[in-house]
Amino acid sequence: MKRLSIVVALLVVVLSASAQHRYIGRPYYRPRTSVIISGGYYPYTPVYPYGYGYRSYQPVYHRPSRLALEIEDIRADYNDRIWSARHDDRLTKKEKKRRVHELKSERDAAIRDAERNYYRSY
Repeated sequence: MKRLSIVVALLVVVLSASAQHRYIGRPYYRPRTSVIISGGYYPYTPVYPYGYGYRSYQPVYHRPSRLALEIEDIRADYNDRIWSARHDDRLTKKEKKRRVHELKSERDAAIRDAERNYYRSY
């Protein structure tokens, strides 16, 4: 019986040690490397847009569409209204929740209307 309890105790120690991490302290770091074998030329020339490669161009900035600007304005306006409703001390908690829900519904409807009007004009 004594031998059996010693074997069980050793088995518990071994199993708990094997469940631990394989490293002590810092983990092993293996960098990702790539090897390219070519005959003196590289067939694919990557283009890095922000000046990180040997063929780099200046960053290209796109102008947002009228619809994107309008949606951004709507979201900013309603975010301000929602913040004001949440921080209004005259309303109860239930009224605040109801008002915020209404404002979010109005915001979504305004965005849908803006999209509908934008695509109807084209």
